Amino acid sequence: MWIYAQLVKLYGDTPGPAGRYSPAECTGIRKTRIEGRPDKAHVSTSYVERQNLTMRMSMRRFTRLTNGFSKKAENHAHMVALYTVWYNFVRTHKTLRCSPAMAAGISKTLWSMEDVVALIDAREEPAAKRGSYKPRQPKAA
Repeated sequence: MWIYAQLVKLYGDTPGPAGRYSPAECTGIRKTRIEGRPDKAHVSTSYVERQNLTMRMSMRRFTRLTNGFSKKAENHAHMVALYTVWYNFVRTHKTLRCSPAMAAGISKTLWSMEDVVALIDAREEPAAKRGSYKPRQPKAA
C-alpha cells in the first residue's frame, strides 16, 4: 500500500519592485492526503527538490543554455535510467558512506559501472546470424 501526500505552496505578490528573477512570496502551504495515512508532519518538498537539483547538476541535459540536450525522448529516458542506477547503486554517498541501495538492504556490495554494463549486455538480444558473404562482381565497363 502506498502512503502519499501532496504539499502545495501558495504564493502571493512579490514584495517591493519586481526584478528579473524576483521570487514571489510564499504565503502559505496546503498539505493534502492522497493515499494511505501519511504523517502530515513529514510531508515536505525538500527531498524531491534536492533530488531535482542533484540531477540537474549531474546531467547537463537538464540545464538550459547548453547543447548537451537529448534530441530524442527515448535517448533522454535511457540517460535518466542510467543516472538513476548510478546514483542508487554505484555512487558512494558521503552521509551514508555507502550507496542508497546498500543502505536500504537491496544490495550487499557497491556496484561498478562494469556491473551496470554487464546487466545491459545480459538484457540485449543476441545479434541475428548473418548470411554468408558474397563478393560483388565488378561492373563491366
